Amino acid sequence: MAKKLFQRYLPTPEKIRNNPNLKMLGRRLLDPNLWHLNRRSVAQAFFVGIFVAFIPMPFQMAAAAFLALLVRCNLPIAVSLVWITNPVTMPVIWFATYKIGCFILQIPVTQNHQFEASLGWLMNELGRIWLPLYLGSILTGLLVGSLSYISIRLFWRWHIVRVWKQRQQQKR
Repeated sequence: MAKKLFQRYLPTPEKIRNNPNLKMLGRRLLDPNLWHLNRRSVAQAFFVGIFVAFIPMPFQMAAAAFLALLVRCNLPIAVSLVWITNPVTMPVIWFATYKIGCFILQIPVTQNHQFEASLGWLMNELGRIWLPLYLGSILTGLLVGSLSYISIRLFWRWHIVRVWKQRQQQKR
């Protein structure tokens, strides 16, 4: 794996411990599981990061960090995966999750093409689309997060077996 490459860029526990901005999080931030690169920690981080990326909300990185602390998975990976939804991909992903929510709830997709840059318009539109948007986002986040979790676990296992077999062949 690219374990050594990741470890080169991860902060050391001493750096974290001595950072005055992170002291409020206390000992919880020094949990080794938040920084280790192993199959369980990375797979859970993929689930957390991708799940949060699909949820339309502000401060996604903070939510991913909180969940990573709660689940005790790799913090940097979970937080960085939130950027799957960036200003370029966000409209496409969230419109797709909205359509999925509409399909599940069996309601028609809103086709309002008159955009108005006002708080009133935004609140009116959110009042109409919030339920299918969040339902579709949560279900899609759970599905894609679960698939990524399983994929990482399988890929990691496959890689370990392949390396082990190569070592066995080199011994002969």
